[in-house]
Amino acid sequence: MPVTTVTRTYLELAKGIAPPLAPPKPGTAWRPLDATAWRETRQLYLEVGADYAWHDRLPWPEAQWAQLVASPSTRVFVLDVDGQAGGYVELSQVGTAVEIAYFGLKDFAQGRGLGRWMLERAIAEAQSMGAERVWLHTCTLDAPAALPNYLARGFQEVRTETYTVDLPAA
Repeated sequence: MPVTTVTRTYLELAKGIAPPLAPPKPGTAWRPLDATAWRETRQLYLEVGADYAWHDRLPWPEAQWAQLVASPSTRVFVLDVDGQAGGYVELSQVGTAVEIAYFGLKDFAQGRGLGRWMLERAIAEAQSMGAERVWLHTCTLDAPAALPNYLARGFQEVRTETYTVDLPAA
């Protein structure tokens, strides 16, 4: 397995900042998943994260997925594009802070301006949960458009860290 150096950037949205919510793109729909939708959440994690080395949850048993999605502190939303799931976001609340824990688009939905709209919706959902602080992290393994999208929506870098990871050979 090749060892890769990764930079992780932590970002935070300043209190009171809410980017304008643009109207949805034609052919898109935003839907929350209910507390029983762990299978769909797991499938989206696998599909969206496949290209970005999302591997921390790969060994999770079904019961752990079910527990995550049923937690009152977790909310999952799906962006449907032309009738199929094109991306998803997972929000995790601790007190008055909401983390955008997972956020991503499938390949077919990228490059269409949907990441901006989806992030604006995720921020609005986090703020509707009573968030005084919305935060996330991204890394150099994520899509190249991720960090610029976060910064353009008002997030500010608060710290970075560098680490190495063993990636499976392509």
